[in-house]
Amino acid sequence: QVQLVESGGGLVQAGGSLRLSCEASGVIFSNTPMGWYRQAPGKQRELVATFTTTGSTRYADSVKGRFTISRDNAKNAVYLQMNTLKPEDTAVYYCNAVLAIVYWGKGTLVTVSS
Repeated sequence: QVQLVESGGGLVQAGGSLRLSCEASGVIFSNTPMGWYRQAPGKQRELVATFTTTGSTRYADSVKGRFTISRDNAKNAVYLQMNTLKPEDTAVYYCNAVLAIVYWGKGTLVTVSS
């Protein structure tokens, strides 16, 4: 059983920065794909950034150059550094981990004001 807990969301002005954290409890391996997704009101959940099984990273085009995903395997944690935030980045951000099943956290709300 894996539990994921996100933190770090909040209200920020456009152009500002936030750092999201996701801490996992349970069995997580160094090559377990973990990543961040987001869901804006009235929209489908979409990929933001993720680690693949090979350790490489993949980003949504809309966040390339602004967001950076990182992980600390010793802490079973994954992070999302978000810079130059835009109002369209407003969403609930979810962490996930892909094992035999896909685990999701409950999400953290990011609100970017214009």
